Amino acid sequence: MKTLSFTVAFFMSLVTLAQTADTPLDTTRGLSEINYSKINNTVQFSPKAPQLIQTAGAPKAFYTHFWEFGDGEYSNEELPKHTYKNAKEYDVRLWTTNMYSSGKPPTARPKKIRIDTATDSSTDNSSATLDTSLDLVRNREPMPEEDIVVVMRYKNTKDYETNGTLYLYYNETAFTADNFEVLDARFYNNEEDVSDTELVMVNSITTNDYFYASHTQEPLEFKTIAQDSTEKLNLPLTLAESETKYRASKTIAFKNMKPNEERNLFYTLKTTPEMIKDTSAIVTIRGVYVPDDNYQNHKVKEMEMEIVTSHDPNKMSSNATFLNYRLVRYKTPKFKIKFQNNGEGPATTIRLETDIPEMLDKSSITVEDMYPKCKICPKEEVQYSCLDTTYTATQAIFTFKNIYLPGSEQKNVKDYDSTKGFVKYNIKFSDDFHKKKTKSRTAIIFDKNDPIITNYSTTRFLPGISIGAKAGYNSFSDLKNSKSYFIGATVSPYKSYRWYWQVELLNSFHSYNGTKTIREEFVDSPAGFIALERTTKESSYDNIDWEIPVLARYNVNNYIGLGAGLQGTFSVSQQKTERITIQQYEGEQTDSNLLINQSVTESDTKNNFANFRTGFLIEATAGFARIGPTAGVRYVFNFKDAYDYLQFYALWKF
Repeated sequence: MKTLSFTVAFFMSLVTLAQTADTPLDTTRGLSEINYSKINNTVQFSPKAPQLIQTAGAPKAFYTHFWEFGDGEYSNEELPKHTYKNAKEYDVRLWTTNMYSSGKPPTARPKKIRIDTATDSSTDNSSATLDTSLDLVRNREPMPEEDIVVVMRYKNTKDYETNGTLYLYYNETAFTADNFEVLDARFYNNEEDVSDTELVMVNSITTNDYFYASHTQEPLEFKTIAQDSTEKLNLPLTLAESETKYRASKTIAFKNMKPNEERNLFYTLKTTPEMIKDTSAIVTIRGVYVPDDNYQNHKVKEMEMEIVTSHDPNKMSSNATFLNYRLVRYKTPKFKIKFQNNGEGPATTIRLETDIPEMLDKSSITVEDMYPKCKICPKEEVQYSCLDTTYTATQAIFTFKNIYLPGSEQKNVKDYDSTKGFVKYNIKFSDDFHKKKTKSRTAIIFDKNDPIITNYSTTRFLPGISIGAKAGYNSFSDLKNSKSYFIGATVSPYKSYRWYWQVELLNSFHSYNGTKTIREEFVDSPAGFIALERTTKESSYDNIDWEIPVLARYNVNNYIGLGAGLQGTFSVSQQKTERITIQQYEGEQTDSNLLINQSVTESDTKNNFANFRTGFLIEATAGFARIGPTAGVRYVFNFKDAYDYLQFYALWKF
């Protein structure tokens, strides 16, 4: 019987192992392969990526691709064909990004491809022609602890050969930690990284010209005459402003760029573990292009990127992730809704139902940009493409009408970027809003399909610091002749909405009488008879105390606040005066006319940092609860007898 049971268990284990082998493993990092075939100098590329693991409830998972061909050209097609111009060996790189799929994007090792002959001059599907002099592109959105590729594209729009300079700025000073590290830079046109060269703009004494001063080369003269009215003119101002906004930069010098020539620089940036992990935050990098070192004319391009935790094309983001509440009246938050048509056919109507938190004013919405590009719809129905905006009690609804947005699964659609769209808008704060976290998301509806729900875009406020000036009176009911006045300061978050912590340092001046003892006894008087001797001991205190309360406070509304917490108190300086009075009376009587002798002695004792006390406190305030003047009453229950007291105070928070 035991042998039969063992045999059945063994075969069941084999069946289980066989089933497990057929199930794809959920690995955290897969590996993509680069496959290719070539005819002369034309190469057809194809990727082999790990099996996608579909995210439950999401649209169909798919990969996006970014190819770097090793000659300064790139493509985001899945199956690109590239023609090389020179016979040599090239390092080809591939980045694949999983959309609507669990896990991290797979990696791919560079592959060397040898081109032996370069006779074919046919065109290929590499990076498109630039319609501007400077552009920044990326292969995907940044995710913490993951690398991205940033391409700096530039073009000589002059009619002569030029030598110039490029600047790449990253790691915004608005964020405490660095967001990116440069892992690698790849130049293909003899560009040179001169980031360590000190470059200084100086003004000539005899002319209005500027000079580009360097300790490694002769000064290059900058004429102040503008050559292109669409370009910026004040280069020192642009560089100074960029260095204020960004902590890190790269400076690249290029030479011998022919008219109408286009070039690409490739940077691999790794996002740091400390990168802000808010999935609705927007970070930027900036490029500055000086096409000719003999002139100040330059072009500035800033690229916004949304921090993500998964690579999904339908997303809502904002630059209002963290705001300073003191300055928020001067800010206009910006939001961006991105979407992608993943269908097998084009979309003609796209509806974006966006939550608008009550702290924001829906009527102030201004659409800054959108894609597909179209006009804002008029009130009447029209047949041309337009973007319509309507409102409900809690939402703004953006509707693209009469458009054509191809689907990523549509036949003959090779460029995935052509299937993406967005709406970018700004909105003002309402007249009355509070310092509290908000979140909103968007339902995206393509034609009559089911809605796709984006992530939450959050708005948070930095804690800020509010300093308060406080003064008042302490009433000790159990102490005789007590007089206690104090002044001090409070520290708390600026204008908190409901709950918040508050720490105080109060300096009080306290005087009171201590205990009084009387002792009577009969003694022999100097005259030889029995006398009654009374000894009275009295003490008084003059203290300078430090009170350090730590409490949690709650604003009931704009005018009423409650609080409770713990408090420590010690005497920074304590002066104790002790008075001893000895009186002798004749016989057993104590009438004044029978007083026969009296002596008084006094002594002072000083102690520093003594008499430490702890207690529990509760309080209520009335006035301007969040900022400004308020009055309050507090009761402190000391854990030491005879030190409970009532505190009356006035407070002004700044």
